Amino acid sequence: MLKERSFTLLHRSATLATALAGTVVMLTSCATVKTTPTLQPQQKSIVVLYENDVHCNIDGYTKIAGLRDAINRSDTAYAVAVCVGDYLQGGTSGAISRGQYPVDIMRHVGYSAVTLGNHEFDYGVPRMKELLSQMNAPIVCANFYDAGAAQSYYPSYVIQTVGNKRIAFVGAVTPETMLLESYAFHDDNGKVIYDLMPSTFYQLVQKAVDDARSNGADYVVLISHVGEETQSMGFDSHRLIAATKGIDVVLDGHSHATIPHDTEANLEGKSIGITQTGTQFANIGKLIISKDGHMTTTLVPSSVIIYENPQVTAATDSIKRLMNKLVNREICKSNYRLVVTDDEGEMLVRGAETNAGDLVADAYRQAMQTDIAFENGGGIRNDVKGGTITYGAIAALSPYDQHLVKLEVPGSIILTMLQKCTALTPEYDGNFPQCSGIRYTIHTASHTVSDVLVLDAATGTTSPSTPPATIR
Repeated sequence: MLKERSFTLLHRSATLATALAGTVVMLTSCATVKTTPTLQPQQKSIVVLYENDVHCNIDGYTKIAGLRDAINRSDTAYAVAVCVGDYLQGGTSGAISRGQYPVDIMRHVGYSAVTLGNHEFDYGVPRMKELLSQMNAPIVCANFYDAGAAQSYYPSYVIQTVGNKRIAFVGAVTPETMLLESYAFHDDNGKVIYDLMPSTFYQLVQKAVDDARSNGADYVVLISHVGEETQSMGFDSHRLIAATKGIDVVLDGHSHATIPHDTEANLEGKSIGITQTGTQFANIGKLIISKDGHMTTTLVPSSVIIYENPQVTAATDSIKRLMNKLVNREICKSNYRLVVTDDEGEMLVRGAETNAGDLVADAYRQAMQTDIAFENGGGIRNDVKGGTITYGAIAALSPYDQHLVKLEVPGSIILTMLQKCTALTPEYDGNFPQCSGIRYTIHTASHTVSDVLVLDAATGTTSPSTPPATIR
């Protein structure tokens, strides 16, 4: 049998920062209504620009604001911009400021609505509340509650008057976040202190939609950080559409999919559009609502957008100046690229061993002096180019606010963990383990692992396990 081994496991700890009061003006406890000033009440097409899963790629904000401004100046359509979550973490600017630098830029964009992503919870809920109170934009989320509260912490939706139409933006975040970032939702005794309401998730979204319609919304747009992939709790955006009615279109996030346009039938059998932009401002989404209410979505590569917003550019440049001294510090040199993504930009580290994953796990094992070490592939985010490696590149490689934990566990627990974390292989999954000091074979058909070899750090040798059936 596998001996008891000490190994390193990452645990993200909640921040103790005190939450600041929000500044959103509420119509009721579950909705915010805001009017966008218009120069003339004539009927024109409406353009809703959207982004999701930016993960601290701060250079794109000036482009989404600039494109919106250019459309409004052209006088051919009314344009607004919305954010679909995952902006506080995932890159250097968030990692070294605990989310402050992205917010310092985003508050200049002038978003018409912003919702929560799972990574907004990375620094803990008090820190999230503090940062979002500075956003200068309506924060909407139908299913985020302080545990036991009667109403959601943020309004479920905001109604914006755009031209002569009233658009409701309803926000939602996947309840799976309570598992992905579980430390942010529980106290030290395991008691739930914040809740994403998984048992009533669809009903809460439906209630928000119904309320928005009753408050005069002409269109309902769901900004949904739920994703395309069905997770362990059973949620995805297609199932959300199928369980609801009254939503006109879903601007989605979370799974980093690049979807110009897809459809799903809602509860009444009506075909509802769904779209995602990918990640890190690879694209900016464009929802066009024609004068007769017809909706189409498309993606615009950020690389072809020439427009900028001067205020957002100035804020971005200021943040870069603050960051440069720290992030440009040279750490070491390498003749090789540290690989996180494949040639198509997909997150290879979520489905296979990579040299970047090996380096991170090796560093954890050496730092903690353990036999083996693990980091989930979802926590390793950005390639590092060969040549001089800077502090900023290392921070971007593994950007999350997390702590190393040293544990001793029996081999049977390690085997169970490996089987659960590789259960979706060969599909890419953030739970896929990058590891050090251990070797094993994955059987994708049976969702099992075998041939486990574990390092004994004291002797530098590996020892084989008995067959998995006897370990269980």
